[in-house]
Amino acid sequence: MPEALLEIRDLTKRFGGLTATDRASLTVLRSEIHALIGPNGGGKTTLIHQISGALRPDAGTIRFAGIDVTRMPMHRRVRAGLARSYQVTNIFARCTVLENVALAVQARSGSSLEFWKPLAADDAIFGEALALIEAIGLSAKADAPGAQLAHGEQRRLEVALALATRPALLLLDEPMAGLGPEESEGMVELLQRLKQSTTLLLVEHDMDAVFRLADRISTLVFGKVIATGTPEEVRAHPEVRKAYLGIDG
Repeated sequence: MPEALLEIRDLTKRFGGLTATDRASLTVLRSEIHALIGPNGGGKTTLIHQISGALRPDAGTIRFAGIDVTRMPMHRRVRAGLARSYQVTNIFARCTVLENVALAVQARSGSSLEFWKPLAADDAIFGEALALIEAIGLSAKADAPGAQLAHGEQRRLEVALALATRPALLLLDEPMAGLGPEESEGMVELLQRLKQSTTLLLVEHDMDAVFRLADRISTLVFGKVIATGTPEEVRAHPEVRKAYLGIDG
């Protein structure tokens, strides 16, 4: 049995009279793809915000790599190996693909980066950036401004920005959002490759992609985790079938 990388216990977050996460508990195992599914408004993004440090829970604990990070600020979680992407693409539109990724590498390494100098002046940074660009399949677009990329390519670039932090766990919030069939297929293939080096926790509504990708799935309904298991176990779970998959019986 792989060791637990992320352990969430009884995580609760309230906004006034609304309980967004209600004693939610789940465990993400090292080297797995773990999917978080559920109806709109079920609390999935709020849970991801708490894991990443964007929101502080009202109760409960978050342990990452054996360390209690419940009250650790986001930037320290990133340094510890916990990174995320967002529902809305977040890139530097005027910078090239290479510059976007090089800036992310530089931010992690803390070294200086001056774009008016020759590439040779920053060999290590640009070498790592180019390797990441190749890994996400955008080598041919390295010199293209971010604004000129297709939506699916921008989503890939955002994954590269997160990977530049060298995460042990990557949180992905709806990576298929807005993608066409061909782009979605490309993203599925990319995430399957990433599993070789990075544990993934993803929120996703594309059930075809979820059942292809996930080793295990947790279902969140009204802020509660009602089931966790393999895709086959979750698909057969009566509460999940009724509450989310729309199948009664």
